[in-house]
Amino acid sequence: MTAVSPLTDGELTLRLSQQDQQVVTFDVERGGPVGTVEVRRTTLGVGVVTWAMDGGPETAQRAVRLVAEYAFDELGLERLQVEVDPEIHASARVAIRSGFRREGILRGAALVEDERRDVAIYGMRKDDPRPDTITGWTALMDSALPKKRVIAHVVVRDTSGRVLLCQVSYKKDLELPGGVVEPDEDPATGASREMEEEIGVALPLVGVLAIDWLPRWEGWGDAVEILYDGGVHDPSLIDTLQPDGFEIRGVAWHEPDALQGLVSPLNARRLPQLLAKPTVLHNLRDGKPISPPAG
Repeated sequence: MTAVSPLTDGELTLRLSQQDQQVVTFDVERGGPVGTVEVRRTTLGVGVVTWAMDGGPETAQRAVRLVAEYAFDELGLERLQVEVDPEIHASARVAIRSGFRREGILRGAALVEDERRDVAIYGMRKDDPRPDTITGWTALMDSALPKKRVIAHVVVRDTSGRVLLCQVSYKKDLELPGGVVEPDEDPATGASREMEEEIGVALPLVGVLAIDWLPRWEGWGDAVEILYDGGVHDPSLIDTLQPDGFEIRGVAWHEPDALQGLVSPLNARRLPQLLAKPTVLHNLRDGKPISPPAG
C-alpha cells in the first residue's frame, strides 16, 4: 500500500486503508471513526465516489470534498461521478455541496431487491470551479434546480377576425406558428425564428396576448407558453407565406367559432378568449383564466 499522509481539513481526517488498481478507500475520523469514503476507477481518467458515514450529511460532504481533490491531484483522474437514488435527498445534497453537478437520470439502471430503480448521476471535472466560489456554486445550483420548457407561439389575425393556423406533419391538430424556445434564446426571438423557419416570414410581434402554464401532458413535462400578437393583416397575406413543406404542410385562416375539432383541446379553450379580447393580456393556467384579463 502506498504511504499517504492523512488527508484533513482541520476537523476531518481521512486515513488510507486500502488501495489497488481499481479502488482507493479511506477511513474517516472526526474525533473517532465515522465511516469510509472511496474512489473506484471505472474507465480511463474517470472514478466513482461512494461513502458510508455515520456523522451526517455535513461530515459526508467534507469527506467527499477531500477525497475528490486527492483523486484529481494524486490519482490523476479527470472526472468523478456520484451515483445516488433520486429518492434519497440527503445523498443528493451531499453530492451538490461537494461540488458535483447534477447531470441526469439513468432510468432503471439499478436493481434493488428485484426492483428496477433510477440512478441520478452527479459529475465533477478536474477543471470545474469549486463549490466555495461564486461561479462554482451557481453552476451547481443551476444543475439541480428545475428547468421548464418555454414555448412561444404567434397569433396572427386577418381583418375579418380569423386566425392563421398551420397543418403540421406530426399530428392531426392544427397549430399556431411558433415552437420551443432554444437555450440562451429569448422567447420573442424564438417565436420569430420559428415563424420564419415554418412559414418563411417573421411577422412583427406587436405585443403579448397571453401567458399560459401547461401541465404534464402525454409524456411532455410541464411548460410555460407565451402567445405573442402577430398583428392584423389583409387576408392576402396567406398568399405570400411559404410553408417549409416538411414540418408545415399548409396554412389557412380559420374562424374563432369553428376551431372545435380542428385544434387541440387546449387551443379550443383559449384561442376564442384571446381572439375575442386581443387588446388585453390573458393570464392562463392550462388555457383557463386564473385572473381577470389585465386592461
